[in-house]
Amino acid sequence: MTKDLTTGSPMRLILGFTIPTLFGMLFQQFYNLVDTMIVGQLLGSRALAAVGATGSINFLVIGFCMGLCGGFVIPVAQRMGAGDHSQMRRYVANAAWLSGLFSVVLAAATSMLCRQILTLMHTPADIFEQSYHYILVIFIGIPSVFLYNLLAGVIRSLGDSKTPVYFLALSSGLNILLDFIFILCFHTGVAGAAIATVLSQTLSGMACLLYMCKKYPILRMTREERQLDKRSCKVLCAMGIPMGLQYSITAIGSIVLQSAVNTLGSTYVAAVAAGSKLYQLIACPFDAMGAAMATYCGQNVGAWKLDRLGQGVRSCALLGLIYSVLALGAMLLFAPACAMLFLNPGEAELELLRNLTCQYIITMSAFFFPLSLVNIVRFSIQGMGFSTFAILAGVLEMGARTVMGQIFVPMLGYTAACFASPAAWISADLFLIPACIARIAHLRRGGHDNLALPAPAGAGQ
Repeated sequence: MTKDLTTGSPMRLILGFTIPTLFGMLFQQFYNLVDTMIVGQLLGSRALAAVGATGSINFLVIGFCMGLCGGFVIPVAQRMGAGDHSQMRRYVANAAWLSGLFSVVLAAATSMLCRQILTLMHTPADIFEQSYHYILVIFIGIPSVFLYNLLAGVIRSLGDSKTPVYFLALSSGLNILLDFIFILCFHTGVAGAAIATVLSQTLSGMACLLYMCKKYPILRMTREERQLDKRSCKVLCAMGIPMGLQYSITAIGSIVLQSAVNTLGSTYVAAVAAGSKLYQLIACPFDAMGAAMATYCGQNVGAWKLDRLGQGVRSCALLGLIYSVLALGAMLLFAPACAMLFLNPGEAELELLRNLTCQYIITMSAFFFPLSLVNIVRFSIQGMGFSTFAILAGVLEMGARTVMGQIFVPMLGYTAACFASPAAWISADLFLIPACIARIAHLRRGGHDNLALPAPAGAGQ
């Protein structure tokens, strides 16, 4: 059930790990797309705009949760690569303790503050209440985010990228079914789409937990390994919190940008919402590449096979370039048809909405290679254990989006909003690429302060 990524062709291993991970992410995006399609087609553009207006604050909070989980499993991958299974299990147990604590605190805090946050974001009055009901349900469901993402991350750290796909497929089917039940049968509006998402993810996470308990003997813990351990918690937080903050800092820039788009009116908000959902789908391979590189670099640093780090980054960057070219070509041909997946044919401003959505997604697609490098290089650095570098990259992304939102959107309007994310990606790359080269060189010189345990004997000699 596990896979060693420290031997064999880096290109073959990364591709073999990426493809199953990609299918899992596609399933996840698929049910997110279904939410948007059902909301847009059945409830109209105002409801679509209401969901879209919550996108950046959703990313701020849920991104922090996912970043925490991603950081928590880096020591797991490192100890897996080092062959230290006892300490690996101790990290898994303490990651579960920490996830439980963070999930309760974050769910309570965000649920109480979401109305004030939407007000600060200048959410249009005609969609405010729908936005509030949607994001409130999402925030209440934060424990389900931790449940699935931590378990899936642990499994991937063991080298198994296939099993999480099966549970996301289950979640996708449940989400589609529950969408129709809550929206069409119970008439719950946009809140029904959020309820369907939370319930489906909860059930998927619980199924994943039951399966892990039965099928992964390597994770069966002793009583001592299950106990709360301050040292392990310190290591996990040192990895997880910077990664969570990176997502949140990046999201602050997105919130500033979303606030600027909100001032353009609900038609533009709906176009960005539709374009963003399409972008999230076609950008899934970059997320999958990042997840693959985090595990690949984590295991190889744990095994102290440093020559394989640069080889892996270069191999994955080539994959990113190939896909970026293909994705741009597809959007140039099919963007209008794809946009109609999220728009009601009866909308009064249908032509304008479709044109705005196409402008957004084609502009984003033209800069997909810089995006691929952001994911590949950042997750590689994180897999090596240098999580604090993620914060610096996030600051640069936040700065770029803030400048675009505060200065250029008021001056140039919607076009500037389309170029905001590409500007953020390029800014991050200017830092991440040199940082990755420097961190690999640091490891080669014997620097192992990033490891959850001391480096193997002879490291750096």
